[in-house]
Amino acid sequence: MTTTSNQDIVLAFSGGLDTSFCVPYLKEAGWNVHTVFADTGGVDADERAFIEQRAAELGVASHITIDGGPAIWDGFVKPFVWAGEGYQGQYPLLVSDRYLIVDAALARANDLGTKVIAHGCTGMGNDQVRFDLAVKSSGDYQIIAPIREIQKEHTQTRAYEQAYLEARGFGIRSKQKQYTINENLLGLTMSGAEIDSWEAPGDGARGWCARREQWPTEAMQATLRFVGGEAVALDGMVMPGDKLLAKLNIMFAQYGVGRGLYTGDTTIGLKGRIVFEAPGLTALLVAHRALEEAVLTKQQNRFKPDVARKWVELVYEGFFHDPLKTDLEAFLASSQRMVNGEVVLRTNGGRVDAVAVRSPHILNSKGATYAQSADWGVEEAEGFIKLFGMSSTLWAQVNGPQVNGQQVIGNTNE
Repeated sequence: MTTTSNQDIVLAFSGGLDTSFCVPYLKEAGWNVHTVFADTGGVDADERAFIEQRAAELGVASHITIDGGPAIWDGFVKPFVWAGEGYQGQYPLLVSDRYLIVDAALARANDLGTKVIAHGCTGMGNDQVRFDLAVKSSGDYQIIAPIREIQKEHTQTRAYEQAYLEARGFGIRSKQKQYTINENLLGLTMSGAEIDSWEAPGDGARGWCARREQWPTEAMQATLRFVGGEAVALDGMVMPGDKLLAKLNIMFAQYGVGRGLYTGDTTIGLKGRIVFEAPGLTALLVAHRALEEAVLTKQQNRFKPDVARKWVELVYEGFFHDPLKTDLEAFLASSQRMVNGEVVLRTNGGRVDAVAVRSPHILNSKGATYAQSADWGVEEAEGFIKLFGMSSTLWAQVNGPQVNGQQVIGNTNE
């Protein structure tokens, strides 16, 4: 890594161990370090103040904080909820704020007139792919990744980072010594220590979600109103999407909703294991799916998950700016035209259920209710069954019946 003395570089900064290490490391290499913290809604006022103080303590040339809540709602939450699928059916893409962080860093670089961007991603994880591809898709920028650089010489990078900072008089918060923690509006993830060792998460692997013994004794209900598939009101109060999700996080975290332990296939090919907590996003997904399944046709409900899974894969693997993602979002947006109405959610703790759905677009039949009443006759039902199952029936007539999946030779009555 070479530089002209005092050349400006913009560092995406969170105040954690990795990005804290990056500041003195870059300064000692001759860079004039400007930090940007994109507040994507996962920190309180005290943590936000700590991040600003940390940047000043480390001696940055300048530091700015950007409110990323509206951007993460419009840029990620809306299409993700429309998609309604987690990565590999489980993980709700909680670090997708990375793309909005890149946008904030690039905007600061443009203001400063520099083309050099730095981040604190390691060479082992997925975030490096997301950061680098997002930057490369946005223009001709140089990318500096100090953690990847030190991995060329140090295998225990976190221990090296801690020693490096402590040798220069910078303290390390205790929670950063054990776990890697990511928080934003979408939720919280934790890795490291016993989580990475495939053991049960320890007592310290806790974030927002209350423990079982802390759950309120009374059940909680909440009503969400959707317009065009987007949540616009909570319990009758219209509010911006990012504020609504932040409130859902607080409400459902106290009931332990949205906590999981996930193992998945990472972009770089390793198995990844994390504890995640997404109380608000979980509630939002449950409500949206209940409404959507009631108003979309059977063919829409069957086909849409295929589109959703591809969209999720693109976002997970760093292709946030790929044209295919935009194409898929056009379909998802179209599918939401009639997703209007209200959903009542209820939780007793640990999970949340959609207990009531109200919409003028529910595909009800005026003369029929499933398993209760019908406005067709017996002959019509029998005719439908005959035609619907004709292919399977013909196979049996031509080739003989099957028992337990095996073809039976000859007449079974003989």
